[in-house]
Amino acid sequence: MSDDRAPGDERGVAVQAGAGVTSEAGRSMQAAVEQAGRRRWGVLAICCLSLLIVGLDNTIVNVALPAMSHDLHTAVSGLQWIVDAYTLVLASLLMLSGSMADRLGRRRVFQVGLAVFGVGSLLCSLASSVGLLVGFRAVQAVGGSMLNPVALSIITNTFTDRRERARAMGVWAAIIGVSMALGPIAGGALVSSAGWRSIFWVNIPVAAAAIALTARFVPESRAPRPRRLDPVGQVLVIALFAALTFAIIEGPGSGWGSAKIAIAFALAAVSACGLLVWERRPEEPLIDLRFFASLPFSGATVVAAGAFASLGGFLFLNTLYLQETRGMSPLNAGLHTLPMAVLTIIVAPISGRIVAARGPRIPLLVGGLGITASAAILTGLTDHTSYALLAPAYVLFGAGFGVLNAPISNAAVSGMPLAQAGVAGGIASTSRQIGQALGVAVVGALAGTATGASTHLDIAHASHSGWWVILGCGIAITATGLAITTPAAHATAANVARTLLGEDDAS
Repeated sequence: MSDDRAPGDERGVAVQAGAGVTSEAGRSMQAAVEQAGRRRWGVLAICCLSLLIVGLDNTIVNVALPAMSHDLHTAVSGLQWIVDAYTLVLASLLMLSGSMADRLGRRRVFQVGLAVFGVGSLLCSLASSVGLLVGFRAVQAVGGSMLNPVALSIITNTFTDRRERARAMGVWAAIIGVSMALGPIAGGALVSSAGWRSIFWVNIPVAAAAIALTARFVPESRAPRPRRLDPVGQVLVIALFAALTFAIIEGPGSGWGSAKIAIAFALAAVSACGLLVWERRPEEPLIDLRFFASLPFSGATVVAAGAFASLGGFLFLNTLYLQETRGMSPLNAGLHTLPMAVLTIIVAPISGRIVAARGPRIPLLVGGLGITASAAILTGLTDHTSYALLAPAYVLFGAGFGVLNAPISNAAVSGMPLAQAGVAGGIASTSRQIGQALGVAVVGALAGTATGASTHLDIAHASHSGWWVILGCGIAITATGLAITTPAAHATAANVARTLLGEDDAS
């Protein structure tokens, strides 16, 4: 066969062939990038499953509290312990779990946490007394402590781009709204149809599915130089949180001036002082106090504690009010609070985009003002308050709470070396949980004092002081948001980041 190409055509053919190779390589590279992107968002989805079951457990348990009270014959303090046994153990172990994940492998610890959480849920469904239920809630919390901070660390190491990470944090925060939306409705339906024990069953298949998906899709990761354990610091943290919460919950029933309450407050104070002194000694402490030299980081922990104290107090008081005072069924009560959850779902991803584009100030201010306005409406709650007044309060709280999680999570890990992401995430998650525990303890103690520790008296009037506490939390969030978003505050974060990164480079 003859070749009719001109002598110069060979170079043209070669160029075209080279272009084809280059084009093919470009397409392969683009496909690889797209696949990596899909994998990152898939990892995020799996991590969000852990947040979903923890969030569902929280809201579902609150919906079931009146049914538990009737079935197990317990008063306000017993209900507080059902909630706070979980949050206390969780808060006490979060930082240890974050550090262990950095050392042993984040995927491995995450899977163990899912398994323990599932077993604890099964045990809770079998509890025959308040004491057993409180104990099994503590088992749940041991598993729960290995979930959210470790998942946050996995996300931080997966999304290394700042803007992409902020968007991922927005999705992460939206899952809290999803759990708030599903929890009251699903929990209400379960409690109404199958009893309160059924609320713990839903965790088991979700945990099992998350374990399998994690094994398949989540890569293992460890810190290059894992932190050493700090058993003394861990014991001091447990003593501080447990003693303080015990004193607040048991104070109304035992008397604020009784010996055991005074001893509990004294133990909390001694533990706090001991923690501040001891944590300066180890080379790698449980709580690296240098983190708090960053005003954005320390402010984020304050905002997290205030936001979740508000959430814990809001859910506790509102559940008792709707079911005990207004006589609503668990499902009807859940449907009435649906606007709060819907707003949280809507605003959380928007908040993530705002943080990515303009920083955390706007979401922090909107969040604080939303919670403040919501609580202000509810300070005048009566037995017959119109839903036309309740609904705006629910909407304002949902919007205010929803915008806060993205800036909290972003500030907690921003500027921190990736090797310390587990510890930073653990501190942020600890502040959330201890805030929620204290919120339930404080508003429950105030309500218990006013009602004489019975859930069947005037909850509406007894809750007024609790709503004022939540209003104060909203004001504190607003003020802190202003303080930690100034140029001077950003400069402290940069100084801490340089110190930590310098140490990592030196090692």
